[in-house]
Amino acid sequence: MSTLIDIFSNIEALDAKSVDSLLKAIEKNNIPGFDFVEFKQSLAALAKMNMEEATAIKSAFATASTVGLTKQKLLESGEFYKGVLRKEKDLFDAALVNQIKIKVEGKQNEVKKLQEDIEKHKQTILQLEKQIEDARDVIQSADAIIKTEKDKIELTKNNFEKAFDQLSSQIDVDLKNINQYIA
Repeated sequence: MSTLIDIFSNIEALDAKSVDSLLKAIEKNNIPGFDFVEFKQSLAALAKMNMEEATAIKSAFATASTVGLTKQKLLESGEFYKGVLRKEKDLFDAALVNQIKIKVEGKQNEVKKLQEDIEKHKQTILQLEKQIEDARDVIQSADAIIKTEKDKIELTKNNFEKAFDQLSSQIDVDLKNINQYIA
């Protein structure tokens, strides 16, 4: 008896994982008794004998009809397996949508958030640069203010010391004169 992979032609170039998944679904849902799947298996066996396709189909059907297979049952079971494949495709499509959400849209959202974060950081950097520039301006003006204040203090100190020296000298002269002239 042929395996399911042997009963379908031109599938060698297809993705093995996809083919395997679809064939497993057919196998899992195989209707008991002689139906489309067993008919295809008979055709595969006859094809190995290099029988012409039309003759092989008629021969396989003649044999199958002896166990109760009708053309109607054969066509209905073929449609049933197409439905099994459609259900698998629907499940695959749903899984695909989920994977897109997780792996693509999730990554896109992550990238968008990172871009927003970068913009926020740029704004923070601009604010910090402004604060640095403002601080530099204060420092520069403070240096001028400090120099002016130091100069004022130095001038005040010099003026005080001159006045101190002058007054102290006068008192010294006065005390000397008092000592000299008063007995």
